[in-house]
Amino acid sequence: MGYYRFDPANGLESVIRQIKHAADEINKGVNIETSAFKPRIDITETNGEFSIYVELPGVDKSQVNISVNDDKVLNIKGTKSRENFEGRTNHMNERKFGEFTRSLQLPEDADIEKIAAKYLNGILELSIPKKEPEQPKVIEVKIS
Repeated sequence: MGYYRFDPANGLESVIRQIKHAADEINKGVNIETSAFKPRIDITETNGEFSIYVELPGVDKSQVNISVNDDKVLNIKGTKSRENFEGRTNHMNERKFGEFTRSLQLPEDADIEKIAAKYLNGILELSIPKKEPEQPKVIEVKIS
């Protein structure tokens, strides 16, 4: 007489394989990363200014809003619109679209009153001059 060892996990392996296969089929062509567009930023500094470069490929400059609040937080907001693919079958979708916001804390010596921006070839460039260092004031006090 032969013995059979009962192993409840044995049948479970097949079920797990089927679930993994189904999940792979569902996720084909789906980017697991966030689907929101997040512009990439470079920041450089010289003795006289800070420069911020924001990659905004395919974004119309009329769709970008730049502001700075009293706490010297720079906000860059906008929308990257999707093209109309009506009547076409989409086989791959790697580009990201939608509303975006990037916020950066500017340094104390940033002169927020003199920020300049230009937009060329999908790159937003912000030039932020540095404030002149304040010279210590000497106040003479007369003795009476």
